Amino acid sequence: MSFEKCFIVLVLCIATKVSFGQEIEPRAYSNAPIGLNFVSGGIGQAKSAQYKLTSEVLSYAHIFDIGGQSAKLGIVLPYAELSGSAKNGGQSINASSEGLSDPMIRASVNLYGAPALSSEDFKNYKQDLIIGMSLAASIPWGKYDSNQLLNVGANRWFIQPGLGGSKAIDSWRFELAGAATIFTDNQNFVGGNSLSQAPIYSVESHVIYYLPSTAWLSVDANYFTGGQTSINGTSSGVPQENWRFGGTFSTPIDKHNAIKFYASTGAYSRTSNNYDLFGMAWQYRWGPGL
Repeated sequence: MSFEKCFIVLVLCIATKVSFGQEIEPRAYSNAPIGLNFVSGGIGQAKSAQYKLTSEVLSYAHIFDIGGQSAKLGIVLPYAELSGSAKNGGQSINASSEGLSDPMIRASVNLYGAPALSSEDFKNYKQDLIIGMSLAASIPWGKYDSNQLLNVGANRWFIQPGLGGSKAIDSWRFELAGAATIFTDNQNFVGGNSLSQAPIYSVESHVIYYLPSTAWLSVDANYFTGGQTSINGTSSGVPQENWRFGGTFSTPIDKHNAIKFYASTGAYSRTSNNYDLFGMAWQYRWGPGL
């Protein structure tokens, strides 16, 4: 495994950590009553052939009104444990890191089809077509050690603009969304090197079915490409290209509480950085009308 390919594994781990909050996430563009609040806690694990990443995640989101359409602002706070070992020219590359990972802030606004409604008015709302946009940012506050290749913090920012839509047909929802992840440089990479990375472009789709109990089940797919890395300006020349498929199931416990289970796996990877991901999360909601 080359130095550059080792870093691709690093990218995998960092992206997977954030994924417990948002990657291949159904219902990213949906409507909810204004003033509603959500807090959730969950645990997930990603495993590749060489490495294992376990994350405990706490998140909060608030629904509000922008220009007559519903919008959401949220924050994700992950804690992670990374372990594993791989060979590079006969030398072992060990990963052993535990601590706070990089927090993420995400804002989204629905541009069409999701009017800002009170809890009382929302009872009569029927979804048709929703179109929305989002912007996420990862803050480099996670634990980082420049003496080791793999960390639970990335020591760099990324921003992620996105655009998506959701179409309702009876009890079904069909969703499609795209995003670009843009990275700043890590000026303190291993050995005092400078690491840069090209943007990663992704598209995801979901087919969701709502059960009469308001529980829902989703079949999910994700494709991403790009993300070539450079060390001190020298490109690795290895763009990523990955297909992932998975499923999500969410069921209410009562009007305040719900529980969600999710899993996904790599179906194709140009750079052999596939991983399996599974986890669960509990959610509590409160606000006007509840």
